[in-house]
Amino acid sequence: MANPAPATGGKSFLQAMSTVTEEAAVQLRVVQMEGLAVLKIIKHCEEFAPALVTGQLLGLDVGSVLEVTNCFPFPIREDDEEADADGANYQLEMMRCLREVNVDNNTVGWYQSCLLGSFQTVELIETFMNYQENIRRCVCIVYDPSRSSQGVLALKALKLTDSFMDLYRNNGLTGEKLREKKLSWVDIFEEIPIKVSNSALVSAFMKELEAESPVSQCDFDRLKLSTAPFMERNLEFMIGCMDGLSSEQNKVTLDFKRNGFK
Repeated sequence: MANPAPATGGKSFLQAMSTVTEEAAVQLRVVQMEGLAVLKIIKHCEEFAPALVTGQLLGLDVGSVLEVTNCFPFPIREDDEEADADGANYQLEMMRCLREVNVDNNTVGWYQSCLLGSFQTVELIETFMNYQENIRRCVCIVYDPSRSSQGVLALKALKLTDSFMDLYRNNGLTGEKLREKKLSWVDIFEEIPIKVSNSALVSAFMKELEAESPVSQCDFDRLKLSTAPFMERNLEFMIGCMDGLSSEQNKVTLDFKRNGFK
């Protein structure tokens, strides 16, 4: 999975004004997400599970609240310089198209999927530092499809702690520096509370659907095929492993024949 690159044209008006006036930064206390953005993140992550995917978060930075009003997925690509350039162009083009239809196009972070809670990686830290160069405050929304399948919405909003960012900028990420400062993985990431909100029209529509539904909610679970994408990806990985095994067996057979063994 390629790391997302921050789009430089996504600063909000409030962020620009705070940079010009050099006012003291207000502490981020809550991430308010629109229900549409949450559903789009869940849909994207579960469709490609167990493969890891990423996407861009769009919204507004208002005081102590970071509003996430929309998002869009990044295409899965290989890790090379040409692919990174194409990914940056894709982000800018998507944000331009969203601006034309009056959708919030201010970058406030990115989202990514993980498996069994394994999101604490060096790549995540490096991506955070790249975003911090262009965006004063940003978050990473991490969604875990494997844990959500157990009945818990595994959705987290993360940011780097100020103490760790200062240490990383000055000395880089080394085990010795972490031990000197007595920092662990618990002290590197800070989890921000998430608040899911919907407009009054959406809330009224959902209430109307609930009242008119002739079938209980539990019966809809029969139509959910949540294991199908996961099984499909596992079969793809298994086929790739079998191809590699067959190739290695052919190499061993040829070596035996060259050496005179039957």
